[in-house]
Amino acid sequence: MNENAKSPHHILKSIFGYDNFRGSQEEIINHTIAGNSSLVLMTTGGGKSLCYQIPALCLDGLCIVVSPLIALMQDQVNALKEYGVKAEALNSSLDYRTITRTEEAIKSGKLKLLYIAPERLMTEEFLSFIAGVKISMFAIDEAHCISSWGHDFRPEYLALSKLSELFPSIPRLALTATADVLTRKEIITKLGLGSGKIFLSSFDRPNIKYNIIPKDNANAQLIHFLNKHKGEAGVVYCMSRNGVEKTAEYLRGKGFNALPYHAGLDKNIRTKNQDTFLKEDGVIMVATIAFGMGIDKSDVRFVVHLDMPKSIESYYQETGRAGRDGLPSEVLMLHGMQDVAMLWNLVKSSEAEERYKRIEQRKVTALLGLCETIHCRRKVILEYFGEKVAEDADDNHKHNCSNCDNCIIIESLSCM
Repeated sequence: MNENAKSPHHILKSIFGYDNFRGSQEEIINHTIAGNSSLVLMTTGGGKSLCYQIPALCLDGLCIVVSPLIALMQDQVNALKEYGVKAEALNSSLDYRTITRTEEAIKSGKLKLLYIAPERLMTEEFLSFIAGVKISMFAIDEAHCISSWGHDFRPEYLALSKLSELFPSIPRLALTATADVLTRKEIITKLGLGSGKIFLSSFDRPNIKYNIIPKDNANAQLIHFLNKHKGEAGVVYCMSRNGVEKTAEYLRGKGFNALPYHAGLDKNIRTKNQDTFLKEDGVIMVATIAFGMGIDKSDVRFVVHLDMPKSIESYYQETGRAGRDGLPSEVLMLHGMQDVAMLWNLVKSSEAEERYKRIEQRKVTALLGLCETIHCRRKVILEYFGEKVAEDADDNHKHNCSNCDNCIIIESLSCM
């Protein structure tokens, strides 16, 4: 293959079919190809995957992609194969023959991308297996999972801290859609990215309308909201499995195509309900936070939180499942002091160290601030993630996004 054929622009066009890069994609790709490590924060749908897939095809050797979910791995592998890219996954769902065939492809140098879970990658057996393999780079997807005070901590990610010691000359690209300042610092420290660059894109999702209201007869409030979204796909989050079951049953009784999803359901039922949600129109998934990561459905038009999530990070991640196609979408959160008390009790009863408890308490306080603010919800969310928001000079220096409940009320009052 000549040098032009391995250029990022050529690969972008000839393999993935895009004419131009978006946002900071090109800078991230060139930075990685040059052998540098970095942390990438980019909203879902912003094109994070191309930031490692294109370097993987430009560089000689195997790109190892760390991913937490089997379903997410398989979706990515299937998509790459449709583009003609040699990619495979290694996980516990595969039979011996498939694993052997993939390992042979790795040894022969035929594979360009390998998707693997952190607990499998960091075993002595697998590290010994790849000792003689030319590795081009490591891509660590959902990197926030390494943070013990992040919203989705996974202990198996901690072992990835050894990558910088075992493979010091190989670039590591950590990617996530959601990480506040503290979580970013922990990702950088634990993955040994101290000298690496941080690529930070805007956290704004301008197509999402934010609504947060006090909880008062949650079922009636939910029906009122859903009646504005008849025939559309959406997700309704509940804190408990019992809440999921009762809400799904209630919605079915009201004529909505609602399905439950939580970790206590039989695996086959969960898989069936998830497939129905992904493939059919107008399905409402009523779920705990067990549902969401790796779900690739672009036309989700709404997300409802019947109970408060545990932090602004969680809220941002979960509401971000709406409107991935860029079209107008709407989210609703119901909040009440009973929810706040439950969140406080969860923190207090935790066996975590006191410093972690204090951090979690601050996160609950920040979430309560988002619920109770009379100013722009979007501004509160963006500033929580450290993003500066331009003020409106002609309106007492208050930002107005025109697409959250507070800003819409302020606009309507100003027109009276």
